[in-house]
Amino acid sequence: MKYFCHNLAEVQSTQIGINTSIWQFVVILKEATIGSRCNICAHVFIENEVSIGDDVTIKSGVQLWDGITLEDHVFIGPNVTFTNDLLPRSKKYPVAFEKTLIKQGASIGANATILAGNEIGEFAMLGAGSVLTKSMNNNELWVGNPAKHIGYVTNEGVVLDLNLICKETEVQYEWFNNELILNND
Repeated sequence: MKYFCHNLAEVQSTQIGINTSIWQFVVILKEATIGSRCNICAHVFIENEVSIGDDVTIKSGVQLWDGITLEDHVFIGPNVTFTNDLLPRSKKYPVAFEKTLIKQGASIGANATILAGNEIGEFAMLGAGSVLTKSMNNNELWVGNPAKHIGYVTNEGVVLDLNLICKETEVQYEWFNNELILNND
């Protein structure tokens, strides 16, 4: 077998990459696509119109509904909640579900909620317990309910304030070619 699947998981999809691990009590529907080297922890539900890239970690208690895309190297913390319908009603379905995109390298903290139709930029970070009501740009750090932009995170995970200064070392960063880099002045 090209991927590991715990015997207490229900996996209907055949589109799962090599070296992915799927743990107990996971349900993956038939049309879902999952990349290589992913770790899908216990008690995760993945619907049909879901696309997951390579090297993604999805911690326990997460449900990924139709319309959600996770690009490569994304981290989804425990019990993160996604929505895909902004006006849900029982037994009344939209013509199309909202699309939510989590871009490469982004991280979402435990118990955060992401409302349908939003995008989280590359290497951005949404803090634990936050409620995201609008899209985040690359490398941004957001926290709170509703979530607000409070700083930045480099691709390597260094936390910066709104002035692009590292809180620990007081080193200044700058934007260069759409990437945060050390200021060499």
